[in-house]
Amino acid sequence: MKATDGLDRMDMKILARLAKDGRISWRDLADEVGLSLTPVLRRVRRLESEGYITGYVAQLDESRLAGSMSVFVSVTLERQVKDALTAFEAEVRKLPQVMSCYLMTGGADYMLRVVVRDLAEYQALLLEGITNLPGVAHIQSSFALRPVLERGLLPSAAPLEA
Repeated sequence: MKATDGLDRMDMKILARLAKDGRISWRDLADEVGLSLTPVLRRVRRLESEGYITGYVAQLDESRLAGSMSVFVSVTLERQVKDALTAFEAEVRKLPQVMSCYLMTGGADYMLRVVVRDLAEYQALLLEGITNLPGVAHIQSSFALRPVLERGLLPSAAPLEA
């Protein structure tokens, strides 16, 4: 059973539109999906209460606020035991330049996406922050040249846009 089995085509249209613009007025949303205002509001409230919509956020200009250099950092720990993973995760959350952190399979234990202004800031973060995280055995950095694709829309909703 898929997570979207309880959703119909209209729910998916609403989700796809809200993913593009969470600040769209209810009236414009209703017009765009082809329903009147009350049924759209009822559906959005249901999607929120059932956890399909978990919140609304503003998309901030990352490069103006934090820096334009994205670095993907693969981190391998000395030991892959629960205590080591828990300690690493607790400390990595304290580094504000780390925008995301994923527990991985494969060659590295974690993949971090770090945003910094320049190479000097990354060097300071690496030497004073990342290398001092508990249990770190190996770090490999890859510098992003430019984003090619960034989606805010989930694949299950994408085909319904057209």
